[in-house]
Amino acid sequence: MLVAAFIFASVLTASAQIIPPAAAVPDEEAEAAEAPDVNDPDVLKGIDVDKLDWSQLAIDAGTLNDITAAKKRAQAAAKDGLNWSSNANANGSSAVKVKQSVSSFWDARIGADMTVASEPRTMSELLAQKATNGGNLPQSSGSAWAAATAPGAGSIWDKTAVEARVDPGAEQSKVGASLIKSVPLSNDTSLTLQNGYSINQQGTTALPGVGGHIMRNYETDQSAKVTLTDTGTSITAGQTLSTTDDKWLHKFGAEQKLFDNVTVSGSVGETSQGAINKSLTAGFKKSW
Repeated sequence: MLVAAFIFASVLTASAQIIPPAAAVPDEEAEAAEAPDVNDPDVLKGIDVDKLDWSQLAIDAGTLNDITAAKKRAQAAAKDGLNWSSNANANGSSAVKVKQSVSSFWDARIGADMTVASEPRTMSELLAQKATNGGNLPQSSGSAWAAATAPGAGSIWDKTAVEARVDPGAEQSKVGASLIKSVPLSNDTSLTLQNGYSINQQGTTALPGVGGHIMRNYETDQSAKVTLTDTGTSITAGQTLSTTDDKWLHKFGAEQKLFDNVTVSGSVGETSQGAINKSLTAGFKKSW
């Protein structure tokens, strides 16, 4: 405690010597501050002055800006670092997502989506995992992706979104691009038009006597989305056509924001088999 008090008093003295003249203490106050009191404790009592580390006070005021800049760079690095998220699946595995910003110029990002299966530790866990997976144990898998958002072409479209995804385990890959155009309809209503084009590639593993081959599927989709900002409601209508289908498949959906990123969404769409695909989901949604 005595050493801390001595160092603190020394720092205060050094700070007082660099105060500009405009902020100088009046003479009467300075004399009162400099006059010691006989009742003040001796802060040097029991301290060997020759053994004090005076280098701790050798701080160049000019380096304070460098220290502040270093802290800002560290905070920026932590902000732009890896972003991890994990959710437990019903079959006992975990859905792990990781992403990182590469460049802010085109909002370039890279990441991976993984399914991590845990090893059963007891016979009851083994039976429970098999029961929820049709008699099989869940397998770990994952895919890597890269995405970027580039500017558009003047008044034709506003921005271009490009994404590539590779799944080595399933021998699948996808490369796609979307042209996006936003049109304000009123102060609280906007219309977003999007045209997407993608190439899906599926490889097959070579077997004895049968060589592997690669299948490619070309797909295009068109959608229009109306967003009501005041109510947090969005309505989407679109259609999709691929080389594996002989007709356009239509889809209609709606999403309602309840509060603080909690949304309810539903969709109705056609399938290539002729059946209607319906879905209704609710959950926490966070954009990043």
